[in-house]
Amino acid sequence: MNEADRLDKIKEENRELRESLKQKDRELSFFIEVGKALTSTLEFKEILKIIMDNAQKLVRSEAWSILLIDEKTNELYFELVKGEKTGKIKNIRLKVGEGIAGWVAKKGMPLIVPDVSKDKRFFSGVDKKTKFRTKSILCVPIISKNKTLGVLELINKIGGSSFDQKELDLMLKLIDHAAIAIERSMLYQRTAELAVTDDLTKLFNFRYLDQTLDIEIKRCKEIGGSVSLIFLDMDYFKLVNDNYGHLMGSRVLIEIAQILINTLRDIDIISRYGGDEFVVVLPNTGAKTTYTITKRIQNAIRRHLFLRDEGLSIRLSASFGIATYPD
Repeated sequence: MNEADRLDKIKEENRELRESLKQKDRELSFFIEVGKALTSTLEFKEILKIIMDNAQKLVRSEAWSILLIDEKTNELYFELVKGEKTGKIKNIRLKVGEGIAGWVAKKGMPLIVPDVSKDKRFFSGVDKKTKFRTKSILCVPIISKNKTLGVLELINKIGGSSFDQKELDLMLKLIDHAAIAIERSMLYQRTAELAVTDDLTKLFNFRYLDQTLDIEIKRCKEIGGSVSLIFLDMDYFKLVNDNYGHLMGSRVLIEIAQILINTLRDIDIISRYGGDEFVVVLPNTGAKTTYTITKRIQNAIRRHLFLRDEGLSIRLSASFGIATYPD
């Protein structure tokens, strides 16, 4: 190699180095702005939207989505979807472990699939329902405190080429930035829940009951209709505490809460008023229907064997009161 060639090589290396530094500087500036956006909100859905918007800025793709895990069913559901054929996708669910997204959610590991037709993990059911053709996928887990909450999935890179390791690294960096914001949001949500829920039974507390009742009465005054209340007081509950201890008494209250949840409608507001007293708000419900609902609760409590898991199987009863507005 002569002197001129060596100089040309050095110039080329310097040019590549400058370009690399510029790219790193752009990425640094980008993630600083992402960090500012993420710390500007405590709302979980807003954080997910920020993740989605910035994922598309980093890596252009035909479609991208965030799927979250429903802990009750152990399924993934589409929380946010953008791109083609999004209208038909919102009601689709995947089992954790099913498809590429399910695999990533189960393993907690990122994945690039260059050609889905050659990957046995790919689930074609979504494509069949939406008439969309998935060719390649980039998928990363959304993790907070070592717990997988869901996944971020990008489909079909614009231009036709496959996703690469650099793009995967950018997505992982984006999720890493979001992790702290997600933790803050979940802590905020937990604090908000504690403000309106009873810590033992997880039912609403007196504060929330008071607020809800005001709203329901205002609604009745403004647009008509009725609202009813059921007051429930456990009979001889003190004897449970005296004979079996306060821990067993607490477990009885938890079982009462579950009976109420199972017996009542989704629109009904169930609260623990204090001690062994509960109050249920029944929106758009008159006195006759309220009486029927009360009898159903009363019978459910009488039939239930309390503390069966503790080997006791005791029967209890409750006293009830009913009030209806505006009657």
